[in-house]
Amino acid sequence: MATSDQDDPIMISALEHYSYCPRQCALIHIEQTFDENLYTLRGQAVHKRVDEPESEMVDGVRLERAMPLWSKRLGLVGKADVVEFHGDVPYPVEYKHGPRREKEHDDLQLCAQAICLEEMTGQPVPRGAIYHHSSRRRREVVLTSTLRDRVAEVVAQIRAMIAAKTIPPPVNDARCKHCSLSEACMPSVISEQQRAAALIRNLFVVKDSPS
Repeated sequence: MATSDQDDPIMISALEHYSYCPRQCALIHIEQTFDENLYTLRGQAVHKRVDEPESEMVDGVRLERAMPLWSKRLGLVGKADVVEFHGDVPYPVEYKHGPRREKEHDDLQLCAQAICLEEMTGQPVPRGAIYHHSSRRRREVVLTSTLRDRVAEVVAQIRAMIAAKTIPPPVNDARCKHCSLSEACMPSVISEQQRAAALIRNLFVVKDSPS
């Protein structure tokens, strides 16, 4: 999927937001709504060191922190927490505050970073890692063609949603407990309103009587 010069770039972080909850993504990237909660504050604390641009050598590996990223092909912009350069080959590392776990939205964000690095450096990026701060462990992610196709698909979905300025309905499930936007989103209230509206519509549906 190639973008034109007129297309506004999509933030790499939007892929994680959209994969987690399309409504959350719309509230942040269309309505510019963002609130703090315990989880976002923990995330900020974890990212504090890697948010400052810095370059250093560690055991022969060059580390670049807060490295700007972009892809003209997909129309993406963002920043990598850490990029390790093993020789000329980049290896992106994304920091997360929670324990080691497998999450598609984390992998999509990492894969998008790799796609940007490939375009920027001309080097293949077959793998990257998610560093889970709570467990102090890495989870390596193989950046497969399936995952890369999913990145392009989600970018297209986000771009279409932003262009249409549509806000998806709330999911009102377990994800909402950990979302910093639950107060702005009001998932339970809106879900009840939608349920009530559907009941009212059904009351006025005229069904054909059996012959």
